[in-house]
Order: sequence, then structure tokens, then C-alpha cells
Amino acid sequence: MSGRNSNRRMAMAGLAVALPLLAFGTAIPAVSQTLSQGARPATSSAEEIARFCGNIADAARDRRYQLQKMELEKLQADIDERIEKLEAKRAEYEVWLTRRNRFMQQAQEAVVGIYANMRPDAAASQLGELRAETAAAILMSLDTRKASVILNEMQVETAASLTGIMVNAARKKDPS
Repeated sequence: MSGRNSNRRMAMAGLAVALPLLAFGTAIPAVSQTLSQGARPATSSAEEIARFCGNIADAARDRRYQLQKMELEKLQADIDERIEKLEAKRAEYEVWLTRRNRFMQQAQEAVVGIYANMRPDAAASQLGELRAETAAAILMSLDTRKASVILNEMQVETAASLTGIMVNAARKKDPS
């Protein structure tokens, strides 16, 4: 009786493996034949069960590989979609940056033009009130004759400070 129970357990184990494979759509003739004839645990031998399990092992492995491949394809599609979105954002930011730089260039040219048309004493007093880096940048953008006349009208300490900034900005190498 013990041998019959052992055969029955093995047959049930084979069915437990075969049923999930059928649920995934794997059609194996041996499985469908076994299920259509009904399980015969009493007459099945251990060798027959081992052969059955060996036969479905390749199909189970193939199905597992198919599922992994489908998951990888899904992940690849998600990555590709994200890359497209990032490229669109990058292009949007490039357009924005180009517009900003164009605006900044026009604004700088306008400011330089304003100071170029001012009286030297008025320009000197106004540049003296600005941040030193800003004033030096404006002076560097002006015609050298106009800049020298404005510097001449400034207080000595302010003119020396601005001149130092302009010299450092004109250097080719970083002194540090």
C-alpha cells in the first residue's frame, strides 16, 4: 500500500507542475493526454513520472524565458519613452536659453549705449554707485576713449578698484 501512495504522490506532484504551465498557455501533448485520460497514480511508475517532469522542464524554462523577455521589452519601452521626454525637455531648455542669452545681449548693449551717450561726470557718479564687477563690465564694453574719460571723472579709489577688476578680467590665465 505504501508504494501506491508514493506513486499517487508523484503523479499529483506532476499534475501540480503541469497545471500552472497550462494556465500560461504552454501546450504539451503529454500533459493534455494525461489530463484527458485522468490521472492513473496506481499504474504510473516513478520512471514515467520522472520522464514526464523531464519533458515539461524545457517548456517551463522556455516559458520563463519568454516572460523575462517580455518584461525586459516592457522596461526597454519605458526607458525609451523617458529618454524621449528628456530630449524634449532638453530641446525646450535650449530654446529658452537661446532666448535668454539674446535678451541679455540686447540689454547689455542698451546699457552700454546709455552710458556711452551720458556726460562723463554723470556716468562716473552712476558707475561709482553700481557693484564694482558690473561697473567694470560696462567700462570694458565702452569705447576706450569714453571709458578713460569716465574713469578720469571718478574718485581715485573707485577708479583704481575698477581698473584692477578690468585687468584681472583681461588676463588669459587664472592667477590662482
